[in-house]
Amino acid sequence: MSEQAYEVIIVGSGAGGSAAAYGLVKAGRRVLLLEKGGQLPRDGSTLDVKQVFAEGRFKNRQSWVDNQNRQFIPGEFHNVGGKTKWYGAALLRFAPHEFEADPDHKCLGWPIGYDELAPYYEQAESLLAVTRFDNEPELQQLIERILASDPAWRADALPLGLKREILEHPEEAKHFDGFASACGFKSDAEWNLLDALRGESNFRLMPHTTATGLLYADGDPAQITGVVGADGGSYRAGAVILAAGAMSSPRLLQDHLEVTGLGDCLPSAPLVGANFKLHANSALLGFSPFKKTDLLRKTAIFFNEHYPHSTVQCLGWMDGEILATQLPAAVPRFVARAMGARAYGFFVTTEDGSHADNRIISCGGHGGLPVLDYELGRLPPAQQEHQGLIRAFESALRKAGLLGVSRYMGLAGTAHALGSLVTGDDPETSVVDADGRVHGMQGLYVADGSVLPRSSRVNPALTIYAWGLRLGDYLTNGALR
Repeated sequence: MSEQAYEVIIVGSGAGGSAAAYGLVKAGRRVLLLEKGGQLPRDGSTLDVKQVFAEGRFKNRQSWVDNQNRQFIPGEFHNVGGKTKWYGAALLRFAPHEFEADPDHKCLGWPIGYDELAPYYEQAESLLAVTRFDNEPELQQLIERILASDPAWRADALPLGLKREILEHPEEAKHFDGFASACGFKSDAEWNLLDALRGESNFRLMPHTTATGLLYADGDPAQITGVVGADGGSYRAGAVILAAGAMSSPRLLQDHLEVTGLGDCLPSAPLVGANFKLHANSALLGFSPFKKTDLLRKTAIFFNEHYPHSTVQCLGWMDGEILATQLPAAVPRFVARAMGARAYGFFVTTEDGSHADNRIISCGGHGGLPVLDYELGRLPPAQQEHQGLIRAFESALRKAGLLGVSRYMGLAGTAHALGSLVTGDDPETSVVDADGRVHGMQGLYVADGSVLPRSSRVNPALTIYAWGLRLGDYLTNGALR
């Protein structure tokens, strides 16, 4: 296809971008998908602990600064399929009440309700083959002891995008949570959506192509007509969808607003990059006196009625090799091996709400590093609930015979980065409308997690997939010029 033939250009191939592409291409629309990174190898190297964790071979290496001008490297990934290649395949729906505002917890509301997204949740679950697994024996015993310790706890089966055949492949079963599948046993945006589009005449995927700016109509910077690549190439279409993630999409828009002067007159301009969220996340390890042999492990999620904005999720396989990558180098390997053989991992998650000062700042036009200005302390209800939940779960583990140790993920833990281009009906309080279009602009839409006004208490991937499918449907059914 020539550049004039594209109807839609999508920037970013993660959950939202791939879902939008899938819907549009299947409906016969002509789509160009630009991805900053390349395709990951399928030779097994993405399952290798040393390369993935110790060396960080596949991770983003771009430095950012926080609001104290301290440099750090966020946990971003630039590859075909985006962060879905590396997630733990936990695919949960947000609850209906989590589409409503919750002022006491500093949570914004959606401009749509659960019922509007429900059919797209169902479609995403089908495309991603979401299923549930029985708990393995040791985990089931642990769950029973935790539930017996306090009636406030309950445990549910965790919906996972995993093929059941993974249990017949121990290396894949041990290395799906935080690793990229080599054989497609884990559902992700590439295996389940983009691979189904390869060979379609109306679809083109361009890896290793970084979008650096937006093209617009002569004399009208509010009418977007395409994107500019880092190599100077230009790509034009009737609609552009930003799907580069909540840390990158707002920077593209910020730079456009600054360079064109549009930021001085667009009502939503001050909110571009604002209301950033990433969950309050902590990793918690429970150590037992006895060795653990369960393989899959990540099959259950805990809820506690006293902490309504929080969950505790089981993590995947833990052993000495994995644990050693998180311990100081001075810890002897035999100690790490002994600890890893007796450890169960958990992911403690609390919805962090929104604060306008928690924001992404591009600095793209000034040669500086991008800024992530985020403080959990701006959201006291979330901070207090998160700390209380950790104490409660550590207590439950002690009663179950395990010693718990936790660590807050901090700014580097951006797996659940959300909210920097929030959706809403009012241009004064949101950036994107209920249909995914940027307020006050023509031809510019957003498909990634930056639109989410709430983060819920669970992993956001399924909701981002569903939003992308809904946006693709909307564009297909008449929004395209």
